[in-house]
Amino acid sequence: MLANCWHGKKDVRVDRVPDPAILNSRDAIVKITSTTICGSDLHLYNGFIPTMEKGDVIGHEFMGEIVELGKNVTNLAIGDRVVIPFNIFCGVCNNCQAGLSAACENSNPNAYIQEKMMGHATSGFYGYSHMTGGFAGGQAEYARVPFADVAALKVPDHLTDEQVLFLSDIFPTGYFGADLAEIKPGHVVAVWGAGPVGQFSIASARMMGAERIIAIDRFPYRLRMAAERAGATDIINYEEVNVLEALKELTGGRGPDACIDAVGMEAHGHGAQFAYDRAKQMARIELDRPIALREAIMSCKNGGVVSVIGVYGGFIDKFPMGALMNRGLTLRSGQCHVKRYMQPLLERIERGDIDPSFVISHTMNLSDAPKGYDMFVHKADESMKIVLHP
Repeated sequence: MLANCWHGKKDVRVDRVPDPAILNSRDAIVKITSTTICGSDLHLYNGFIPTMEKGDVIGHEFMGEIVELGKNVTNLAIGDRVVIPFNIFCGVCNNCQAGLSAACENSNPNAYIQEKMMGHATSGFYGYSHMTGGFAGGQAEYARVPFADVAALKVPDHLTDEQVLFLSDIFPTGYFGADLAEIKPGHVVAVWGAGPVGQFSIASARMMGAERIIAIDRFPYRLRMAAERAGATDIINYEEVNVLEALKELTGGRGPDACIDAVGMEAHGHGAQFAYDRAKQMARIELDRPIALREAIMSCKNGGVVSVIGVYGGFIDKFPMGALMNRGLTLRSGQCHVKRYMQPLLERIERGDIDPSFVISHTMNLSDAPKGYDMFVHKADESMKIVLHP
């Protein structure tokens, strides 16, 4: 089959690789009909995620049709149309039973790698390095789906791929960010990053009844989408104004009730602090650029919530712990427990509360994946979300 494979920093290629096979009685093989390039994939593309190996099949947002089933998968049938969560989970361990599928205790065969860095390991992820299990990803013609009996979400035929595809990651992740922020009707919410996940955090905050939603980014087309499509009431271009001062002005000096960091480890900025972070990251003596996270903590109102769904890989410098502790802020974060949100969000799509396809800017063939990555990393042609069809 054809698959998009990682060969090094800024080097992805569509190669011919062996077809996946059933390895476990709870496996399924899915013929992929739609997959995407995710902002998190750019961390692989830019060389910031360790334990990648040449030839690894990447991609973690995908859906398709079941073409083969393990003997113990009895709740699915050949031909079922399914969306697959990006995290791999067993459904029976303590964390899975508690709804914490991104922290599954059984699905990451390389847990020891993460334990050395993080203390404990996450679940396995598709197409996202060997420290998350080394599983082949979904930017391919076919994919093996472990624990398919608990993971795969059947979707109705009257909904298009474009409407349901993002249930695999970015729609639940954006909603998760708003959920962690404990948004209530009347709240003021600030969202750092108006990429696809940020757009869904904004849309989710709107569905939760936030009174004002402030989108923060540097690209006019992303800010425009935040206001016109996602539901932001205010926008801030951080290249034009000081974010902390702008947020104080917009909130009467109090700060937002909740701040969502949908940016993560490759945040941009300006001035000495950005230069410091960028230099240390390039030298590999700081793993992440926490510019958005620092701003969110410093901006949030006393007693407010800072929600972090942007991906971070390791250690950061100059973390404002004093502000977090002394001002009574709550910091909540995590990889999204996608399974928890898939069915409720599918129901919202069916009711017409939201059409997630609004973030799609480009559709390409799988063979054009290298071109898509180059476009996405450079934000060329106002790229927002690129969908690939094998």
